[in-house]
Amino acid sequence: MSTALAPAPTKPWKASPKDHLIDFGVFLLAAIVDFLVVSVTPMKGKLAYFFVFFATYLAFTTIRQFILRGSASAKDAFVSSLVAFGAFVTLLPIVSILVTVINKGSKGIHLGLFTHDMSMATPTDPLSNGGLLHAITGTLTLVALALVMSVPIGILTALYLTEIQGRFTRPIRFLVQAMSGVPSIVAGLFILSAVLYPITKSYSGFMGSLALTILMIPTIARTSEEVLRLIPQDLREAGTALGGTQWRTVAMIVLPAARSGLITAMILGVARVAGETAPILLLTGGGDKVNPNAFNGPIGSLPYYIWKSFNAGSPESITRAWAGLLVLLVLVLVFFTLARFLGSRKVAK
Repeated sequence: MSTALAPAPTKPWKASPKDHLIDFGVFLLAAIVDFLVVSVTPMKGKLAYFFVFFATYLAFTTIRQFILRGSASAKDAFVSSLVAFGAFVTLLPIVSILVTVINKGSKGIHLGLFTHDMSMATPTDPLSNGGLLHAITGTLTLVALALVMSVPIGILTALYLTEIQGRFTRPIRFLVQAMSGVPSIVAGLFILSAVLYPITKSYSGFMGSLALTILMIPTIARTSEEVLRLIPQDLREAGTALGGTQWRTVAMIVLPAARSGLITAMILGVARVAGETAPILLLTGGGDKVNPNAFNGPIGSLPYYIWKSFNAGSPESITRAWAGLLVLLVLVLVFFTLARFLGSRKVAK
């Protein structure tokens, strides 16, 4: 008794070698037309080549799909090309920034950069003299102090807006939204006029942290509010049904469930202020040596170090500035990766 073999499953949506060949032909034709159009028209430069190629490829792809499969397929090809174009335009500046910073900043990276400060050197000195140890420690100190002050205020504000919803909900939400658009220089001038001049009368890292806190609170509060709204209402009702009070339900059910999102809110706050320069220039004094006391005396930071090095104008100082940019970029990336790891479900368990 012979048994018939079952036919192999087919995937009619999978592109055939012929389709790939036609796609390559369309790509090549668009490239040729792009070269000819840019050559005979006043449009010149890389941007002209890019946009003419995209418009040509979009037109050829849409026409091809319309001829082969009708208007529905043509619309799908048109929208798909627009989405791909949008993704490329979004990624292009990011890749360009990363490549530029790595290319120019790597020239100024050496071991002494992380073990020395600028107390015995100037930005125009050779790259082997001095480093940015004071800037790294200063930035970490400023961000840490700002986190300590802004995270409780931001999360408690979000809890009030989502869980309590008292009579001040609308004005608080309006104030948070208004504060999210405040320029950083305004926060720095406020601390300068309200705290530094009338009270402390001296530069310090704490003054800079106060300005960064003002900038971080709206970001953390708004992001935390959106995260808490994603928690199902059934969890709150289940906690209340088991006899828990509102604060116990929030502390033991709602906040643990939103832990990953709240950590993301903290990272967004750090990303908001890590590269701020205006408040730092006004309030910290920009010291050139490591200052372990954030409440007394000038303190350095990476934004101040970058600004000062670029302002010097010499080739050595500009290389120092790009190296500082690279270090700042790596620090933000490390913080983000660490936060995503701490916010993962395995670590949370």
